[in-house]
Parts: sequence; structure tokens; C-alpha cells
Amino acid sequence: MATATAIRICTSIVTDPRLLSLLHFGDSAFPAGGYAHSFGLETYCQSGQVRTREELERFLVAQLEGQAGPCDATAAVGVQRAATSGDLRRCRGVDDTLEAMKVVREFREASRQMGRQTLRVAATLTSDPRLVAYAGDVDRALAPGHHAVAYGLAAAALRWPPEAAATAYLYSATALLVGAALRLLPMGQLEGQRVLWALHPVIERVAREAATRDLDDLWSFAPGIELAGIRHASLDMRLFRS
Repeated sequence: MATATAIRICTSIVTDPRLLSLLHFGDSAFPAGGYAHSFGLETYCQSGQVRTREELERFLVAQLEGQAGPCDATAAVGVQRAATSGDLRRCRGVDDTLEAMKVVREFREASRQMGRQTLRVAATLTSDPRLVAYAGDVDRALAPGHHAVAYGLAAAALRWPPEAAATAYLYSATALLVGAALRLLPMGQLEGQRVLWALHPVIERVAREAATRDLDDLWSFAPGIELAGIRHASLDMRLFRS
């Protein structure tokens, strides 16, 4: 009985027409500009604190559990719910909150850059009036346009299930950093895939928590990563912008 239920669930996920759009926005080829950023990882690699696959996994877990999950993925799902109910003022409030919470300038600018790109692409592809209007506000500097907000608006327009949206967001963010690690460390593609595979349970758990967390409980605590982001500007050589 349990097996039959699991099969039905898996089949419904695979055949859900929303899956293709979710994969589209979560793909590494999506032109959000994330490839230009390491979000502090470059500092860790240059200092010798991240040299091995195990050390990279620990960095990524800290990023997922301390920043991406409780802050960005939670914000994305919250924006999705607010936009679905027509509360765009609430979406703007989340955007302003992220602007205040992202204390590292490079991280804040990266989030805004990725958000602008995501909004422009999503507005063009969907013609959703909420996305079009918000993209216009961001272009006129009336809203910061952080990546999580743009992603949440796209999730509302394309009606992704909240937990699936959070999972795709977190997987994409993690894959981006693994890609950065492959350029920073003597690590091959196979090791990078092992890192991503090992983090599946963490991504699943953190996404589930983000999908059920209230926006009033939005938080971020990753002081080591933030300090690495601050120090990044003073590195002698840099491959990434953050």
C-alpha cells in the first residue's frame, strides 16, 4: 500500500506541467548572473579553510542552514504566498527587509543584480502583470529587487508548490557554489557531484523548514561567511565579485 502511494506521488510530480518551468528557472544556464559570485567561498579557499570535499560540504551546510534557508528561501516562499493573495505591499516589505538584513555590501549587490535579471527574464517569459509591474519598480529604483523576491514572484506566477519552489531555490544556490569551488580548488567534476549528492538530505530538510516558516520568523546567522564576504574585497587576486 505504501509503495503504491509512493508511486502515485512520484508519478504526479513527474507529470505535473509546472515541473518544466521549475526546472527552467532552477537550471544553471538561467541568466541570473550567479556564476560571477562565490558569496565568501573564495575567501575561505584562499585562506586555506576550505581545501577538501569535506570542508566544502561544511561550508555549504553553514550557508544553507544559516543564510539561504532561514532567510532567502523563506523570503521566496513568503513572497510567493503574498503575491498569490494579491498583497504586493507585503512583497515590497520583504524586499526592504532583505535589503536591511544583507549587511555585506557585495552580498547585497549580488542579490539585487540576480534579482533584476530574474525579474526581467520572468516578466518577459510569463507576461504576468505582477512581475511586469515589480520589474518596472526595480528599474525605477523604487524597490531593491532582491533575488529571493524575484524568485517568489515567479513562483506565484507559475504556481509552483511552495516546498518544491524552496527546494529548487536551495539546490540552485548550492550548485552555483559547487561550480565556484570547481574553479577555486583542485577538485574534479565527480567530486563536485558527490558534494551535491551528499547535501540532498540537508537541502530537503532546509527547504521543508523554509516552506513552513512564517515571514515574521525570517532570520540569518552566518557570521563566518559574512566576515569572509567583507574580507573578499581586500584579496590580492579575485576570480569572483563576492
